[in-house]
Amino acid sequence: MSTRVVLVVLLGILSAIPGIGLAQDSARELSSQALEECGLGRLAKERSVRLAHFEKSQALAERALDVNDEYADAHFALFCSLGEQLRIDGESLTSLLGFRRALRELDRTLELAPDHLDALSSKGTLLVRLPFMLGGDAEKGEQMLRRVVQRDPKAVSARLTLAKIYQARGNRMEALTLATEALQNAQAERRADLIPEAQATLAEFRSAQPVSRSVSP
Repeated sequence: MSTRVVLVVLLGILSAIPGIGLAQDSARELSSQALEECGLGRLAKERSVRLAHFEKSQALAERALDVNDEYADAHFALFCSLGEQLRIDGESLTSLLGFRRALRELDRTLELAPDHLDALSSKGTLLVRLPFMLGGDAEKGEQMLRRVVQRDPKAVSARLTLAKIYQARGNRMEALTLATEALQNAQAERRADLIPEAQATLAEFRSAQPVSRSVSP
């Protein structure tokens, strides 16, 4: 019997054993539920409702990691829930410690899945916005965001962040193009959590455009 045939037979036996082969599916399902809860929390208006969604998201993500600690989406879901909880009440020593934990989950996501576009977008945005003393690296962050935009025609957050970078540099046409694409994508994907930011960003850029004046002969 060839080595290939042996491997096929072994894989077939393992998949038939209860619990083997189901861990990935379970981690996937729990991670998906965790990300869904995180998204619902972003849409909620009341603090208590937002927090309830984020805490449920965290619990689901942690359960997914208990099943499979090497499942990238589970780590990203935990990053999402932890990060959103930090945003509710602002800065404090506790939030700083929580931020470090959230960042570890984000880094672990990229360690397991270097091409995880959502994680790349989040990491790039953080690197652009954070001061150097907290690990910021604007150049590296921008490179990550460019990578996301090139690979994901539907990306919204990465386009918005890049648009703001270009606008600050005076590259108004590039900024407008990216902001317009971001709004169109957010509307097409029905991203109610991102549409307001995209609309506000585009409106701000348009109002900042220099007004051309006709010169009388």
